[in-house]
Amino acid sequence: MEKLLADLNLRYELNVPLGPLTWYGVGGPAAALAHPSSIQQLSSLLVRCREAGKEVYILGQGANLLVSDRGVDGVVVKLDDPNFSGMEKQNQKIVAGAGMDLARLVLQAAKAGLAGLECVAGIPASLGGAVRMNAGGAFGDIGRSVKRLQVMDASGQVYYRQRDDLMFGYRSTNIVAKCILQVEMDLTPDDPEELIKRVKEIFLYKKNSQPLADHSAGCAYKNPDAPGEDEMANLPRALLRVPVAREGRYSAGMLIDRAGLKGYRVGGAEVSPQHANFIVCYPGCTATNVLEVMTHVEQVVLDTFGIRLQREVVVWP
Repeated sequence: MEKLLADLNLRYELNVPLGPLTWYGVGGPAAALAHPSSIQQLSSLLVRCREAGKEVYILGQGANLLVSDRGVDGVVVKLDDPNFSGMEKQNQKIVAGAGMDLARLVLQAAKAGLAGLECVAGIPASLGGAVRMNAGGAFGDIGRSVKRLQVMDASGQVYYRQRDDLMFGYRSTNIVAKCILQVEMDLTPDDPEELIKRVKEIFLYKKNSQPLADHSAGCAYKNPDAPGEDEMANLPRALLRVPVAREGRYSAGMLIDRAGLKGYRVGGAEVSPQHANFIVCYPGCTATNVLEVMTHVEQVVLDTFGIRLQREVVVWP
């Protein structure tokens, strides 16, 4: 790995524990952790890794990530250099690097009197990670504010994705590029004091309803689609008693709760007693513990309601 990276003129570390870089706080090491400071450095790194057959992983805030206990035998890239994490206000538009902390961006936009990003207050993420998964919740999602993206593919080529070429769905996008570099957002002028007040209200709502103080990766599962009318006759009786939450979806947390899984624990990993769609880690927890809890939750929900939950948490490798 050192031979692979030594002449690329970028900062890197070898055999780096990834657990401390994620919200779960568990998981094994990366063979290498690279910190490119320019688009050219990142491009050269991707080209070199592709030629050598080494996998590249892009690490944001580690907020919806679970790294396996064996770690990853590849290069993990963190866009934490100021060249990838700054922002610029241009009238009603903000242009920001994909490595920028989402919470900082939300607050800066509010202070600048630009509305549209308050909906993602309280969601831990880098901007790039938030856009790639179309982060959001009850108050809206980030996709509606995105105007243009600068991205890089696995071969190191840089190009732009325009708004009319982008599709933002529920926790999904059609972005297939290896890395998001920069995000342009169209926002709406508003009163800064009112916007800051709104950001605080949304954050407090999430703080009071979710275990934000615990080690977790946010919601473990996506909210599944509710069936259409023609499917109702064949539904398990237990599912008929579960209300559809919003946007034609069941609440994954409610399904897990009604399956009696709050507090279910393996080793140091537990289904949160506060919010069933959060799996929290306690001292001594391992990534294997988390995966065992997830596997059990998925099987019980499938057996009880006939619904196969889809993970929102990304697992490496």
